[in-house]
Amino acid sequence: MHSEQLAEKLVSWIKDRVQEAGRKGVVLGMSGGLDSSVLAVLCQRAFPQNTLGVIMPCHSRQEDKAHARLAAGKFSIPTTEVALDNTFDALLSALPHYKAKPSARRLVQANLKPRLRMLVLYYIATQLDYMVAGASNKSELSIGYFTKHGDGGVDIMPIGNLVKREVIELAGCLAIPQPIIEKPPSAGLWEGQTDEDEMGFSYYDLGRYLLNGEAPGELRSKIESMITASSHKRSLPPIANF
Repeated sequence: MHSEQLAEKLVSWIKDRVQEAGRKGVVLGMSGGLDSSVLAVLCQRAFPQNTLGVIMPCHSRQEDKAHARLAAGKFSIPTTEVALDNTFDALLSALPHYKAKPSARRLVQANLKPRLRMLVLYYIATQLDYMVAGASNKSELSIGYFTKHGDGGVDIMPIGNLVKREVIELAGCLAIPQPIIEKPPSAGLWEGQTDEDEMGFSYYDLGRYLLNGEAPGELRSKIESMITASSHKRSLPPIANF
């Protein structure tokens, strides 16, 4: 499907989901990344007067906030900013700390950030009678590369069936600013963090597997193991049937 046709279908899909829920518009987090910028433009097309982008820095890079404002400014997307640095610090200081490897401790602390952002988005959405839109793509969702009840805690995921390569193509069609398209994908969880370093393989290789089933043996095993281990993140909690 041509990218422009895809964009039109996604815009229509967003309209339908929001109207079916009896809501007035859409709120989303704008991180300055590719996925959230693409989502913001699609939502703005669906609801030109009722889309709100929320910029939520939390010990984030200045570049990320600048890119979020760049995308919002180019497409006239209304935004509000909620700084979460102090909230994050206060919560972290109040929580109990257990023995863990430094890498595990860093990850569990970093996961507080998307969960705080989820709270903010729903707080705003409920007041405006909007739905919360999430920017996760198929590549991330398939292997569980998202925070449960964080960036995974949303009402709709319009680009959730597109692998990263397809999102990049869509971004070009939508005229997303080039610096946003070209920068290495990152969740911004800590300084220097990139998606591909953390996953251990490229989005390109992951996309080939998801679209065509193509991957060398070791990579295939790793991807399939991640898909299996993260299945609980893609479904509602199991309920005992007795």
